[in-house]
Amino acid sequence: MKILIEGEDYLIDNLTSVFDDPKFYNQIGSIGKIISVGYYHSFEKKELVYMLPKVFMRDNQETVFGISKDDLFDFEKSETFKRDEKYKWIRQLLVYFYNSLTEYKRRIRETSIIESSLAFELNTNLGDLEYSYLDLLLSFVNFYKKNKNTILYKHIEYKSNQVKKPKWDKTIRKSLPIFSSKNTSIYIEINNKKKIVNTEEELLTYFFSILNHFNKEHQLHLKIDSSYNIIKGESFEKLQKNGLSKLKKIKYRYFSDTLKRMYVLCELYFSKTDTSSRKKKKEEFISVRNYNLVFEDMIDKLFSDKLDEKKEINSVSLDELKYNEDGKIIDHIFDYKSLIDTSDIFYIGDSKYYKSGSEAGKLSKYKQFTYAKNVIQFNIDLLNNNDVYKENIRYRDEITEGYNITPNFFIYGYIEDIHDFEKHSLKHKKEIPVKSFHFVDRLFDRDTLFVHQYQINFLYVLKSYSAFNETKIKDFRDKTKLEFRNKFMKFFNNSAVSKFEIYEKDLSNEDAKILVENNFKLLNGKCFYTNDNKLLIGKHENDKLIEKFIKAKDFVLKML
Repeated sequence: MKILIEGEDYLIDNLTSVFDDPKFYNQIGSIGKIISVGYYHSFEKKELVYMLPKVFMRDNQETVFGISKDDLFDFEKSETFKRDEKYKWIRQLLVYFYNSLTEYKRRIRETSIIESSLAFELNTNLGDLEYSYLDLLLSFVNFYKKNKNTILYKHIEYKSNQVKKPKWDKTIRKSLPIFSSKNTSIYIEINNKKKIVNTEEELLTYFFSILNHFNKEHQLHLKIDSSYNIIKGESFEKLQKNGLSKLKKIKYRYFSDTLKRMYVLCELYFSKTDTSSRKKKKEEFISVRNYNLVFEDMIDKLFSDKLDEKKEINSVSLDELKYNEDGKIIDHIFDYKSLIDTSDIFYIGDSKYYKSGSEAGKLSKYKQFTYAKNVIQFNIDLLNNNDVYKENIRYRDEITEGYNITPNFFIYGYIEDIHDFEKHSLKHKKEIPVKSFHFVDRLFDRDTLFVHQYQINFLYVLKSYSAFNETKIKDFRDKTKLEFRNKFMKFFNNSAVSKFEIYEKDLSNEDAKILVENNFKLLNGKCFYTNDNKLLIGKHENDKLIEKFIKAKDFVLKML
């Protein structure tokens, strides 16, 4: 088994020793740079390879595992990994990683993404109903762990039957006792007068021979009872080549569900290794060159309900909001409670797939503001046509012509504790959000936008993508949406950080209209009339005119 990391350089000799062709790396002289993330298995070279995402790199040389990328490449030879109990979790990580690839493969097949060019970012030679080598390895291990007591009982029962009516003279002649004294001898192998044939034992031999091969090849540390008859070495290599024909001879002997499942597993394994019937694949792989698409889908599964995205409200779906007319695609969007009243607003997010500790550049921030403006315009277009996505969604207030605050967020994957798959550890990457505006003092202007930046435990995201049920995901989703809203409100409640204070006054619809019309030049972009009949004014710390106006009109400070 070998572990590589996306975007990192390796000696070309090392890469050609594990890959059958160079489609997973770019070669420059004697160095090759990994350009894919995924799983690869070569049947000829008998090598299992993982190409992990770049988030597993801490800096240019060291990985998040505390060793260099070159040591990680040959991690099974490293005494640190081989002997230290605390590193056994790495195998579980690789299982979650592989499962995330197969889950992405399943999801793009079942959603509208299959109709776009994004579907072709996934590169695989495995069919939809085809098992990979790693699928079989995991299936054998899981089956053994769940059924080992049942299988061992059947095996012991067979061995016990062999000692009925022993033929002692032949036993003494043909075998040696394991213990002997003056009056007593103990034999393991007993010769019977009538041999009892066990039709199950041959299948058990094949199954445990394959399991033993997996155990030795991949250092799984499974404890297999020594009483099983196991085929090893050259004999096992021969079995791999003609195992299917041997299985067919015993196909109809088994009636219990356990033995039937065991037979199917052996059949699937030998169909990969048997060379007697048809031409076999030399390699198998699932890989993706733009892993940011996978990370985006992993985050989207946590934050968004696919059914909600497809659901049409007034003939409009969230899909139409995600796929903008200018060709831009929003990573994450959901409607939730507004920051300032009881209406709803769209929260717009962007996944950031970088090395641990890196941050979005100016272009990414600019694109996020464009996404937000597109969503605002989409809703204004609906409003202009006397239509809405949902009755409670409010982007623009007709009385003040002010715009509701649109919450935006970036979310980064990071790895802090390499053992932690259970805690999401969602936290602010920076306390002060990224801000964009045309007028610094206009809080309720359509061009005033804020983007909070969060980081989330990548290992939690990785596990949740394929291992969490809908209930657990929904629980995370509900708590996180509330957390995002509370963080935004906390920001605006702290005037020292946000540079704004929000004031309010209870006014009827008519009174608010008159007040705004009489002072429109002063209040333009600085006020918003809520659906619970309050006129809000956002006062920037340097706006002395608004400060005088608020005092004169008896507005009071509002805490969100």
